[in-house]
Amino acid sequence: MSCKQNTISSPITFKGKGLHTGLNVTMTVNPADENTGIRFRRTDLEGRPEILALSDYVTDTSRGTTIEKEGARVSTIEHIMAALYTSGIDNAIIDIDAPETPILDGSAREYVMQIARAGLTEQQAERQYYTVREKISYTVPEKNIKIEIFPDDEFSVSVHIDYSSKVLGNQYATFEPGEDFANKIAPCRTFVFLHELEPLLNLNLIKGGDLDNAIVVVENPMTEQEVDRLKKLFDKDDIKVSKGYLNNLELRYQNEPARHKLLDLLGDFALLGMRIKGRVFATRPGHAANTAVIKQIKKEIRKSANAPKYSYDPNAQMVYDINGIRSVLPHRPPFLLVDRIFHIDRDSVAGIKNVTMNEPFFVGHFPDEPVMPGVLIIEAMAQCGGILALHNVEDPENYSTYFMKIDGVKFKQKVVPGDTLQFELRLTEPIRRGIVQMEAKAFVGGQLATEAQLMAQVIRNKVNE
Repeated sequence: MSCKQNTISSPITFKGKGLHTGLNVTMTVNPADENTGIRFRRTDLEGRPEILALSDYVTDTSRGTTIEKEGARVSTIEHIMAALYTSGIDNAIIDIDAPETPILDGSAREYVMQIARAGLTEQQAERQYYTVREKISYTVPEKNIKIEIFPDDEFSVSVHIDYSSKVLGNQYATFEPGEDFANKIAPCRTFVFLHELEPLLNLNLIKGGDLDNAIVVVENPMTEQEVDRLKKLFDKDDIKVSKGYLNNLELRYQNEPARHKLLDLLGDFALLGMRIKGRVFATRPGHAANTAVIKQIKKEIRKSANAPKYSYDPNAQMVYDINGIRSVLPHRPPFLLVDRIFHIDRDSVAGIKNVTMNEPFFVGHFPDEPVMPGVLIIEAMAQCGGILALHNVEDPENYSTYFMKIDGVKFKQKVVPGDTLQFELRLTEPIRRGIVQMEAKAFVGGQLATEAQLMAQVIRNKVNE
């Protein structure tokens, strides 16, 4: 897996009908800046609204995956999402002039082929991964649906389908690291049982569907009268049933339906907005189950984002004790607000501030209800970040870091005497020309107390010039 984000090298355009709406659709996949993600832009609506392709915006999974934001929606996105995901594209803006993607031949084959022709451009930003640490399980027992994800160093999927069908039987499909999605999975078309299809046709809910973009499974032998009825229903004169399939006389793979379910799962899993490291086992997956699992993972990500990443052991050897901190930072009491640094690497730092009643600011803030001022919590986080910025400088005592900007400050809880503040900061951009951009968090007892986005500049002290 590449560690860098990618975008498509040049725009590619697809034209076709929407499966459910029957509308003629023009859809163009455009290059996008790093950290853009995948966005659909409705060019036919006023203001050209954009919808991020994330599970947060999924509003319907009944006949495909639909995302919607503030009244703008795009349906049946799973095939193009699977193509982008498996092709390695992290950032793209997709212009579309209808509420649904073109169904093409019912697979992702054309999408993958055109993306390969256009090529990829590697970007500077790091790609994000969600690493599965513990087993994730989602089940719907009454429908025999089960999706489980186990820890692994890479991403792989195994799919099993069994619909008690005499035609399909039990089918399995797998997708392992390094396998050729373009030839193994992408050509596999969507499938539907005839008994499910007829009500949709009668209600005019698949206006763009025909026998060229779907595999129709026929469970029972049909009389001549029933075949004639289908001819009228599909408005075709050459309706045939062969080996349990309507007009699709030759499957692209013996287990094409299972492979298509795997394709759909990949497209829905792309709505996490980051890559997954884990092994997926799915029985009878569908859009509702797939997106439910991704929303479950999203909750875990949000929860872990508000928890300390590093564990503080007061008995372990510190990276910097108070004397080490004094050798790096110019601050002195009563304005030295970091006691220990217990973790530091190229991109992150973690430190401790023990808050006691002896802090001078408690004299006036507040005498009867002592609370650490929020501005000093921000200052303490910044001092911790200053150590990160100066960690690899040969003569840190000759430099200082100065605030340039503070954004997104949120105070979640009070900090009072007796608390131990744990600071964790990470670089959000590489340090360039002395400019340091950091995400900063402060925790008390494992709970998020304060967070902010900080920008500072490292400047050589004039007295040492």
